[in-house]
Parts: sequence; C-alpha cells; structure tokens
Amino acid sequence: MVNNKNISRQNVSLKRLMLLTCLSLIGLFSGQVLASSVGVKQSFNDNWLFSKGKLPGAEQVNYNDENWQPVTLPHDWSIEGPFDNKYNARNGGLPVFGHGWYRKSFTMPHSAKGKHVSVTFDAAMYDSNVYINGHLLGNRPFGYIAFEYDLTPYLNYGDKPNVIAVSLAPQNFSARWYAGAGIYRNTWLEINDAVHVAKWGTFVSTPTVTRELAKVKLETKLNNLGKTTSAHIRHVIRDRQGNVVAQAESQLANLAGKSQQTLNHEFTISEPILWDINNPYLYKIETQVSRNGKVVDDYTTTLGVRHIEYKKDDGFWLNWRKVPIQGVCLHHDNGPLGAVANRRAIERKLQIMQAMGANSVRTSHNPPSPEMVELADEMGILLQVESFDVWKIEKRTVVNGYQIYFDEWAERDLRDMIRQHRNSPSVIMWSTGNEIMEQANKHGAQVAKMLTEIAHDEDPNRLVAVGFNNPFGAIKNKLPAEVDIVGLNYKPTLYDDFKQDHPDWIVLASETSSVTSTRGKYHLPMEKYKTHDSRYVTSYDIIGPSWAYPPDIEFEYLARNPHVMGEYIWTGFDYLGEPTPYGGKDHSKNGYWNGDWPVRSSSFGAVDLVGFPKDRFYLYQSQWTQTPMVHVLPHWNWTNMEGKTIPVYAYTNAEEVELFVNGKSFGRQVKGVDKAELPIDFRWWKAENRPDYKTPYRLRWDVAYHPGELKVVAYNQGRKVAEKIIKTAGQAVQAELLPDRTHIKADGADLSYVTVDVLDKEGNLVPTAENKIRFFVEGAGEIAAVGNGDSATIEPFKADYRRAFSGKAMLIVKSKKGVTGKINIRAYAEGLTIAPITLYAQ
Repeated sequence: MVNNKNISRQNVSLKRLMLLTCLSLIGLFSGQVLASSVGVKQSFNDNWLFSKGKLPGAEQVNYNDENWQPVTLPHDWSIEGPFDNKYNARNGGLPVFGHGWYRKSFTMPHSAKGKHVSVTFDAAMYDSNVYINGHLLGNRPFGYIAFEYDLTPYLNYGDKPNVIAVSLAPQNFSARWYAGAGIYRNTWLEINDAVHVAKWGTFVSTPTVTRELAKVKLETKLNNLGKTTSAHIRHVIRDRQGNVVAQAESQLANLAGKSQQTLNHEFTISEPILWDINNPYLYKIETQVSRNGKVVDDYTTTLGVRHIEYKKDDGFWLNWRKVPIQGVCLHHDNGPLGAVANRRAIERKLQIMQAMGANSVRTSHNPPSPEMVELADEMGILLQVESFDVWKIEKRTVVNGYQIYFDEWAERDLRDMIRQHRNSPSVIMWSTGNEIMEQANKHGAQVAKMLTEIAHDEDPNRLVAVGFNNPFGAIKNKLPAEVDIVGLNYKPTLYDDFKQDHPDWIVLASETSSVTSTRGKYHLPMEKYKTHDSRYVTSYDIIGPSWAYPPDIEFEYLARNPHVMGEYIWTGFDYLGEPTPYGGKDHSKNGYWNGDWPVRSSSFGAVDLVGFPKDRFYLYQSQWTQTPMVHVLPHWNWTNMEGKTIPVYAYTNAEEVELFVNGKSFGRQVKGVDKAELPIDFRWWKAENRPDYKTPYRLRWDVAYHPGELKVVAYNQGRKVAEKIIKTAGQAVQAELLPDRTHIKADGADLSYVTVDVLDKEGNLVPTAENKIRFFVEGAGEIAAVGNGDSATIEPFKADYRRAFSGKAMLIVKSKKGVTGKINIRAYAEGLTIAPITLYAQ
C-alpha cells in the first residue's frame, strides 16, 4: 500500500524492438513468415478471412473458407452496418453483437524450429477463442485487453500451412456505448530464442529525479524456455541523438531451464532532459541478450524522466510546477472508422484535443490501445488509464457486461493492463472503476481494496483512482478509504465541503459538465429546448441531462478549490452510442430503443464525430490556452428573423471583446466583469430559469438580426490581439476539398482527412448547406469512410457519398499497401463547382 501520497513518480514505455528489414517482414502475399537469429516482432494483420455466424468446425484446418471475406486487421465488422433500430439504437444502432470468425493461413520456415513463436492480440471484441491448427489456445472474455498465446507446440514447418482461427461472440447490452466488434486492434507474431525477455518484461522507475541527476531502476524478467544455459544481458540507455548516457550488464552462468529469472540494474543519468507536456523527451533503453557470444534477443524500452507529485492541498505537480489537469474523457471508437485502432486516427484525435488546450486524457472506461499510450508519450499528453466500467454489480441495462467475468478475470486483466502500460511516462495514474454500483453496497470497499492492492503490487509508483458519482454512498461504505485519489463525477459544489470533512483526500474532478450540443444548430428561444423536433441540441452550450451543467460551473468551482487536481470533461469527442438527450423509452427486452430513432451517437463532445470543432471547443480553448483567440456564435444565416433579437456570444482568453454588426459597434465587454455571478447551486442554469444566460466565462450581446457581418475583436490592455468574422452566406455554388495531409505513407493504414466546405460565390461557408456529395478516389488510395458529424442520420460510413451537415462533410482517404504515387480525388454535387485535389502516397 502506498502511504505517502505526495510522491515522485517515473516510469517508461515498453516497446519490442522491430528488427525488421524488407526481407524479414511477413511475406505479405505468400503468407510465409521468415525467421531471424534475434527476437522478431512483426505485424500479423494481413491475409485474414472473415465470416459471420456460429460456424461449427471453423477452427479446423480443412474447413472450407473459400467464400469468406478477405480482410486486413484491425477490423470492426459492426461499423459496416447497416444501421437498424433492432441493433439497439442506444448503443449506436449497429450490429455489435452476434458471432464472427477470423481465419488465416501461414507457413513457418524450417529455420524457426527450436524457437519460441507466439501471437499477440492487442485486443479482440469480445469473448475470444483462439485456435492454431485445430487446438484451442485459450479464451479471453474482456474485449479491451491484450493477450498472448504460445504457438510453438502446434506449428508445422516448411511448406505445410498453419491455420489460426479466432471466434468472437460480442453480446448485446454488454456496454453503455458502441463497443465495436471483431479483431479491432493490431496483431503481432513474435519469434524468439528460448532465452528472451518476457512479454512486457521490463519495469523502469526513477526513485530519484533532480535537475542534476536521475536514478533509474530497471527490472527485467528473462525467460528460459529451453535447457539450463549461460547467458549475458546488457542494457544501454541512449538519448534522442543515440548517445550512450548509461549502461549496465550481467553474466548469468547458470540460467535454469524452464524458468523465469528477474534481474535488477541501476543507472544514473547526469543532467537528465525531463519528459514534460511541453517537451516530451524520450530516452530509450536497449537490452541485448546473448548466448555463446551471439545476440539472441533485442528489446527496447522507452524511458521518460519526470518528477510528479500529488498534493492534497495543491493539486497535481509535474517537474516541480503545478499543472492543472485540463482533461478530456475519450471513448475508444474513431467515429466513421468504428472501433479500429488506427494510429493516424488516434493521433489526429489527440492533436485536435491539444489544439483545444487539453493536456490529459482519461481512457473512458477501459484499457486503451498501445497506439494511444505511445502517442501520448510522444506528444506530451498525461493519461489516466482506466480498467473497468463495471465490477460485480451490473449497471442499468448492461446485463451482459463485465460483471459476468469479474470474479474470474478482474485480477488478471488489471495486472496485464498495468504491465503493458506502466513504463509510459504519460501515464500518471490508474483508475480501477467508474461510477460502479458498489458505491451503494456494503461490500464495495472490499472490492476497491483488492483492486488498489493489485495495482500497487504491479506498480508501486503511481496512485489509484476511482470515479464516484455517488460519493455519499461511497463514503458510507468506506470506498474512498481504499483508493489513493478520490474521483468525483459531476460534484463541483461539493469540493469545498469534502475538503473540510476529508482534508487528507486527494481529489480529482474525474468527469465533468456533460453538456450536449450539435455543431452548427441553434434553437430560439435558446433557453426553451432541452430536446427538439429536429433531434439536434442547440449549440449555445447550455443544454444537458439531469446530472449535467455547463462548463462555466466547473471553471468557477475549480478556481475556488485549487486543491482539486483538475477536470476530465465528458467528452472531448462525440462517440457512437449514448444519444443523450434522445433515446426514447427503454425496450431493452427485445433490443429496441424506438422513441428518437435515428439518433445514434452522442452529443456530449466539444468536437463532433468526425473532428469538426463545435462552439464549446472554443469555450474550453478560451479557458485552457494562452495564445490570444476569440470566437463568436451563432451563424448569421437566419430565415424569417429579420429585426428579431438574436443572442450573440463571444468566447475569448483576452481581457475584453468588442462586437460589430454590419460595421456598427455594440460596445466592449470585459471578461469576468460584464456578467451575472454564478450562484452556489448550479441547478440554476436549467432552461426555464435562465433566459438571460451570462457567466464570467462568456460574453453576450442581444442583437436585432439583419443579414451582413458579425465581427468580434479581442483586446489585451487596449491592443487588438485577435478577431473573428462571420458573414451571411449566399447561395451555395461551390465546395472546397481541404486535406489535413497531402502526403501519407503507402502502408495501407495511413489516412488523410479531407474536409469538404460548401461555400457561396464569395467563399463564405454556407452553414445551412446539405448538398449530397459523391466522391471518386483513384490511384494509390481508396475511401476508408465518410461522415459529417450528424448525430441523427443512418447514412452509412462505408460509402462513396455524404450529405453536407451544417455546411461541412468529411472524406477519409486511406493509402493502399505498397502502392506509391498519386491519389486523385474528385467530388461531385449537383449545382456545385468542386476542384479536384491530389494527394501522394510514399
């Protein structure tokens, strides 16, 4: 148990060194795997076949799979649709349940005989059974956890093929959101000598970090799956330029056969360059294992040196300065791509969050993909890595959730999650649960204690949190006493009370706000509509479910309570499923949610499902960033509103803002001054009580509508520092294709996100445009998916067309594996002129 909670933490990220040349990669088209004299980790994603159904006998080598669908992993079968209310609209209206099979044939060379061959699945959704040549290797129920199987005893060598088969059986009502289906994360084949570093076999910590030096401890678990032998292990720490900064080695004269030995080494790095959110500097530790003078394994561990503290009276500190957590909760889906763990999709998601000012992510509510953690290491993003949404007691309609497996699997799943990610400098805490029903159960503290002790056993260097939405029930049943960090979901008005009653708590606002909005949609009177006939939610950022409140409330209460570590907003991105405040009546007995179909995705995000910022994005940016900015809303294209009053808002991080309408000044307002004070009870914000909505964090003018131009100018100390202009758009006559990247890798996975803006003849965005756009992609790329951020449409994501929504649409283009050259993109929409563009795969 960790007792001192103001403690320094340091660790590193684990990565198997990919000793791959062009010749030692998988023989992609032949299905042949090539061996190497040292440890090899290679992608196992190509040449799979997929079919739905129970399919008895599909694990057998001679099963006839000639009519199965060829797929490349990662693969999410459910995102292909079709959307249908019978699939439970509450979870996205997509076929996320049923049975599915994957098969792959491959050969192993004779040179691989005597080596240890294993396969790793970064995750599979869910209840997976994996077979090799008809032999069951094992079952793994949890759909978010990585697992490894030893193939060695059952392999054929030479020309005789091997068949790996995977059955999956995701169930309906197994999650409260869209989980996806299939082998949706990456797979890997590893070929190792009998003596090699174990899976996730290094653990790095830095018990001492100063600006002058860092003490590094490295624990290494070394497997010997063969006979007793001698071995030599050497560790080298290199900086970013490849220079050696520390090293150590050991000689093992008698490494027992069929055993695992743990080795410990210590290092000192002088004048370390610290890993930080502003400078995510990474060292690497190279580990070489040798036998008889020959290298038999190479293993790389990523090292980030940083000093962190959790202060009960002053929040979170990184490298001796206070860093408020400006965090977002993110589900694992990537919008139109579904649950597939595409590295570029995740990277783009994190880049957009950083542009908003976010410095942290909560992996809600499950273990993240390796790509998410690696990118956080590289980009300087702090992570709360979360394990479970459910413990032993089911949650609402989640009748087939993790509670079915908890008793048998929770310890192993939690240990594996921590072992996989405990070396990443981005990970600053673990979370073992979210809004678990045990808060109200007298046995809840026992479960919380068990999970915390497991986490401390695997990683004594980080603290453990739980997100409580029923803190009084949790207190009654003594759960907070069994965690290190008390996460409070939607309880800003209680921060001060809990500080007085529980002064030793370390407190985190683990889930906040839950305001809902739809990009580009504004309803008047703005305070009237919690729900609307359009099935959209006003983007004035004031509407939410019963437990929710606007972002302004959290800003205010965090300012009043500096002991709170910071917040994780619900959510950074919209996600599939949970279409709150829509969803209709619960018909869960037969899987139907009828009332508000076709609403099929959430409206909680500050960014919509395809990555277009909503107005709320800029509200957070105004609070979380330093570079001067100003944003104005709503759009200025209103029908039958001439002369009628429109509320106009500005969000800014500057001192004051001046509004101009058609060149006329409507005066300056000072942020935090020209406003209504926030009362103690945040429930005041409900629509019927606040027709004159103002806060210290947003400025408001009530303006008679006349077509033309809105302009806001932001000032610091009287000097103009930013401005934004919105014009009334005319008829849509053109569209522009705007790729986020013109050059992508020809690896069959890299993406370019092509924004489509529908414009008038002057080049103004037409915010009411809904033109249907058809796409043509030729050459070295293909369409991966399409979207537009509309939460209430059942148009397919896997298509060559999309309707514009609030003037925008999105085309996601993927490279073709091994094909370089031009990717030519054309688009057609009736009545619009659209110039083609060219991308390049290289």
